[in-house]
Amino acid sequence: MNIRCCQRNFSSALPPLVPIQLPSPRETHFWYILPDEVKSVALLNRYSELLSPCERENVNRMSGDQLKKRALLARALVRTTIARCSGVKCNGLLAMRKCLSAKHVFGIYQTNCEINPRSLKFRKNIYGKPEVEWHKDDNFSPPPLHFNISHTSSMIACGVTINAPIGIDVEEKQRKLKNNIIAFAQRYFSPYEVKLLTSISDPEVRRQEFIKLWTLKEAYVKALGKGFSAMPFKTFTIQFRTSTLRRFHLPGNSVSEASEVIVESSNDPGNLTNNCLFALLEVAGSHYAAICVENDEIVRGEANTPMKLTVRKTIPFVEDVCVSGTDAVLPLRGIIEQ
Repeated sequence: MNIRCCQRNFSSALPPLVPIQLPSPRETHFWYILPDEVKSVALLNRYSELLSPCERENVNRMSGDQLKKRALLARALVRTTIARCSGVKCNGLLAMRKCLSAKHVFGIYQTNCEINPRSLKFRKNIYGKPEVEWHKDDNFSPPPLHFNISHTSSMIACGVTINAPIGIDVEEKQRKLKNNIIAFAQRYFSPYEVKLLTSISDPEVRRQEFIKLWTLKEAYVKALGKGFSAMPFKTFTIQFRTSTLRRFHLPGNSVSEASEVIVESSNDPGNLTNNCLFALLEVAGSHYAAICVENDEIVRGEANTPMKLTVRKTIPFVEDVCVSGTDAVLPLRGIIEQ
């Protein structure tokens, strides 16, 4: 599968989308694609129009059609999601547009500027985390956006926040581990986490808890703008603490108790910090997703405010489905409002 470079006028070929509100300062937008549901070659070729020449070359250099497809979808998701957040007057595929219910909404974020997703440029920080490289213009003040992306073979996800760094990770629930879990954990996890996993006698439960811990730790180092090499997982511990003040707030006024996710640094044992907000979710019945966002409200005395979370399943330019509060998104850990 080689990605074509079409030289047509992108903006004139695709119809406008309905505006969507920007995330609030305490809100996280989480978008995901299931690659197996994107089957149209014509749609994939449209996505290729969004990529930069360098991105397209990197995609075509990959071996295997499935790898190329996932890489293409990842770049398309990032560009369309960031463009939505930035006020892009993005366009959909008229020929493929469906008659959708109220939950299937084509959308762009409501701001005063118009940005083509194709025009977005990116850079990486010193640890390799991607960032938007905004074009300086006196007539455009870019929003203080932060984003992060994660993917498996069967899910691609992008998280977006305003004013707060974000890290996300997605893992398949059925992910198989070649190594012995305890031996693997002893190599990468803290002693406390190894002890926690060792105390679980059921092998399947132990495997699931290992994946959850890995997902949370991955999201944490990504939120800090670092990676595994810059911040090894052994240097900090993920712990859970039952919250009496914080609870899950779900649609229909239903409320359930939640456990707070906190971090202990190996350099300062006993110093537990909650300066990050975490969410651990089960998504689409098949994946665990972890979200970590800097909790700057601690300084302002609003530490008990939950993370507001909006989750959308998408096929860019075809459909956006808000799945917050449905069985497609089940909170497992963290203090979340959907």
